[in-house]
Amino acid sequence: MAAFLRSLGRACFPPLPCAGRVRTRQNSWRLSGVPVFLIPGGNLPRRTWRSRGGRGWPAMRWGLHPRGPGAAALAAARNLWVPPRLRCRPGWRGTTGRLSVRSVTGASNQLQSSNNGRYRDTVLLPQTSFPMKLLGQQQPDTELEIQQKCGFSELYSWQRERKAKTEFCLHDGPPYANGDPHVGHALNKILKDIANRYHMMRGSKIHYVPGWDCHGLPIEIKVFSELGGKAQNLSAVEIREKARSFAEAAIKKQRSAFIRWGIMADWNNCYYTFDRKYEAKQLRLFYQMYEKGLIYRSYKPVFWSPSSRTALAEAELEYNPEHVSRAIYVKFPLLKPSPQLVSLIDGSSPVSFLIWTTQPWTIPANQAVCYMPDTKYAVVKCSKSGDLYILAADKVTAVASALETTFEVISTFSGVDLETGTCAHPLIPDKDSPLLPANHVTMTKGTGLVHTAPAHGMEDYSVASQHNLPTDCLVDEDGVFTDVAGPELQNKAVLEEGTDVVIKMLQASKHLLKEEKLVHSYPYDWRTKKPVVIRASKQWFVNLTDIKATAKELLKKVKFIPGSALNAMVETMDRRPYWCISRQRVWGVPIPVFHHKTKDEFLINSQTTEHIIKLVEQHGSDVWWTLPPEQLLPEEVLSQVGGPDALEYAPGQDILDIWFDSGTSWSCVLPGTDQRADLYLEGKDQLGGWFQSSLLTSVATRKKAPFKTVVVHGFTLGEKGEKMSKSLGNVIDPDVVINGGQDPNKEPPYGADVLRWWVAESNVFTEVTISPSALNAARDDISKLRNTLRFLLGNVAGFNPETDSVPVNDMYVIDQYMLHLLQDLANKITDSYKQYDFGKVVRLLRAFYTRELSSFYFSIIKDRLYCENADDPKRRSCQTAFAEILDVVVRSVAPILPHLAEEVFQHIPYAKEPKSVFRTGWIRTSSIWKKPGLEEAIESTCAMRDSFLGSIPGKNAAEYKVTLVIEPGLLFEIIEMLQAEETSSTSQLNELMMASQTTLLSQEPRSTTDVIERKGTFLINLEGGDIREESSYKVIVTPTTKEKCPRCWKYTAESPDALCPRCSEVVSGNFSIQ
Repeated sequence: MAAFLRSLGRACFPPLPCAGRVRTRQNSWRLSGVPVFLIPGGNLPRRTWRSRGGRGWPAMRWGLHPRGPGAAALAAARNLWVPPRLRCRPGWRGTTGRLSVRSVTGASNQLQSSNNGRYRDTVLLPQTSFPMKLLGQQQPDTELEIQQKCGFSELYSWQRERKAKTEFCLHDGPPYANGDPHVGHALNKILKDIANRYHMMRGSKIHYVPGWDCHGLPIEIKVFSELGGKAQNLSAVEIREKARSFAEAAIKKQRSAFIRWGIMADWNNCYYTFDRKYEAKQLRLFYQMYEKGLIYRSYKPVFWSPSSRTALAEAELEYNPEHVSRAIYVKFPLLKPSPQLVSLIDGSSPVSFLIWTTQPWTIPANQAVCYMPDTKYAVVKCSKSGDLYILAADKVTAVASALETTFEVISTFSGVDLETGTCAHPLIPDKDSPLLPANHVTMTKGTGLVHTAPAHGMEDYSVASQHNLPTDCLVDEDGVFTDVAGPELQNKAVLEEGTDVVIKMLQASKHLLKEEKLVHSYPYDWRTKKPVVIRASKQWFVNLTDIKATAKELLKKVKFIPGSALNAMVETMDRRPYWCISRQRVWGVPIPVFHHKTKDEFLINSQTTEHIIKLVEQHGSDVWWTLPPEQLLPEEVLSQVGGPDALEYAPGQDILDIWFDSGTSWSCVLPGTDQRADLYLEGKDQLGGWFQSSLLTSVATRKKAPFKTVVVHGFTLGEKGEKMSKSLGNVIDPDVVINGGQDPNKEPPYGADVLRWWVAESNVFTEVTISPSALNAARDDISKLRNTLRFLLGNVAGFNPETDSVPVNDMYVIDQYMLHLLQDLANKITDSYKQYDFGKVVRLLRAFYTRELSSFYFSIIKDRLYCENADDPKRRSCQTAFAEILDVVVRSVAPILPHLAEEVFQHIPYAKEPKSVFRTGWIRTSSIWKKPGLEEAIESTCAMRDSFLGSIPGKNAAEYKVTLVIEPGLLFEIIEMLQAEETSSTSQLNELMMASQTTLLSQEPRSTTDVIERKGTFLINLEGGDIREESSYKVIVTPTTKEKCPRCWKYTAESPDALCPRCSEVVSGNFSIQ
């Protein structure tokens, strides 16, 4: 049962007429209103005791601290017992479900009414200058004032200078410096700031250096877009100058916005990938990998963007699910059957292999047809043409249906029987295409046979490498056929007219069986939003074979949130056969390689690379384009490596992939020799982007992961889950959210804290939706929280925790209960912050301040706060709880709502260090607050209170007196702790019941006419279920015979206009009423 007796003592109850009275009844004493049960000496079984009626329990079992006669005996007996463990869900009240305190009038409403009465000045109303609301522009203006007053800009340097036992490093994934700040930035930066502020308040020294990704195609495209046709005439140096200026302007805008959002960071020492020291370190890391043999140059197929004229990495692709391809079924005539296949065909009819492809333009580059060796294949006869076709046996029905015909299966055979066979190229009569086994052939789509063009597919290239097939590419940088493809195809764009010409050529040669449109997912250039192709070209690659194996082992020691992100990252890494790190652009870090002017040779060594690194350290990477070759490759450097002629070499024109650019940031930014961040926190797209490039470069150079924990968040979407776009009109500008738009009615100024609350509340592990309704909901939540904090502030006026606090064990039971709930809240919130589950923090806080505080606690204790003497122990007990609640709530919400937390902190009347809440540490609770037994007392009382309020819907509870009839047993003993007398209007039980007076009986009274009755049961569940007892109770409600007190409005006065005894005593001792 309830261990709330652990801390009950004389001060729990104000002096009552019965205080100190001793009443003997089966060894039961009542000391100062607290029943104490004495246990005979000896060792008792765990569930055996003596008590009132033989069914009670020893008070010492629940931690009672008695005073007065019998205290020594009771204290000695306490050692025989241990506190109970209750099995009940926090926040639930007995058998009636969630506590729902109805709105009732009476004692709690004198705040408004007393202002007009003669006793107005005798009521201790809340006093605080903390405003209830910040209307319109007041919200953003107040936030700016708070940032200035509380030293937001100084906080990072302050915490870096203080002594701390631990350091928490969050490494900032650099956003692109290519535009204005958007809600995606807000989501990411605010999540990081919440994590940093939490760890700082816990005592860690925060290392957080913001950065920007300043190179690459995204910025070049912006420059070209602004310049229009003029961009075509710019030199490489001019393009770089324009790109740098654009990036610097974007950085200035983004940095200003991030600071306005309240982001705490080292804003004076940000890192930029176009910084010359950063570039030099990156080149040094590049050469380390080259020297280890991990970086090499080769001719391989890569994703190529004709619209950007450069190679792309997987992370630079977007997949368009609405792309329409022209899929075709093509015949590849059998030329030379394998010996095993000869016996299966009679030779009287032509035999062809059926191929299905979504990229007809690759047919001219065909070098083979691949099959799955362990799959069954079939020779079928077409009912329409009589021709014989070969395809996978499992695909016969589906393909016949697609071709609108029927197939008769002539024979079946194993895929291995196709070995050594060849077929004819459908467009090049004199060319043979061998039949080759391959594991990448699947049966999910197509015919079970795959047309293979090594220059235009990664798996195709692998097959070609194994079998020494040609890998000639027939497509140039602009995505058009070269002259090698033939006069009919030359200069035709492969994805447009080129595809149309190929299909017509197949029709003319009678090899086309069918064409169909296919809507499917297809890779697009992430910046130009145009489709890409796969084409072979000479590029620089990172060999991932050994790196991936080591990386996957290291990832097992990294914590991923959510856990599924680990598998997603491994899957994206497994799909990557190699990493192409060269780009054919100019805005980036040059690959420090010199190419022979007449031979297919290149020059790179430690001497030439170190010389370039020193130049870049001094002048930046522009030197690659501005200095003459003799300064980039001087004689004194060449003489160290055998003296090749500098005039024979020219600087290479490739730059490093921007993922390599940003992926080396750990080596430039992270502190200490370990250079590992405690946390990487980015969007889910970075599982194949920055997370992966950082991991690969770190593993390649030092066999170590650069992060200990990885947190992944989703993307921001519109209200209905749609992608945000200007055309849909659902783009939300963070600046408009904070400062308001042109029409304040449609776009009001919410301030930064509303944006931060929206971020924290969102389920960041999935997609995140934002809309005006979501922002309004966030504003309403903060408004309710603000009013709650204002009520707490107003009621701790005149309270000094150092001199006025009531010891926990002497506090009112309901106040102790709130501290019990507060400790549970603090523990859960701390754990949620540790797990980066900020949405749970919001839900916990919202439930506490709306349900436990506003709907429950505040509705009960207003009479004590307003109508007792200022220094009455009952009032001080409540103020003690208020001070602790205020402290915990403010600190809990501070990482999420720093502006509101600081504003509240400045208004705490007894705060000694009002400079900043962030300089005063994390939540502080006491283990003595933990009293699980109190839940049983409060929840059982609230169950009966709900029955009472439910019997008088819409009426004033203070106009009724209530009688609780509870059968003798555990429940009665629990409730009796809250009321020493049989009938009382001032007991803790009556405070909870909110009635005029409450009577507690173990037997039903004789006369119960003209009353309202409610019955119920409450299950007592103790010791984890070892002790269970179901008790029945009856609630009897009758109108009170008392009059309304004109001061407290409780119906406890003996005559009209007369004060109740309590108010009379308070007023007469403190005020002069005219």
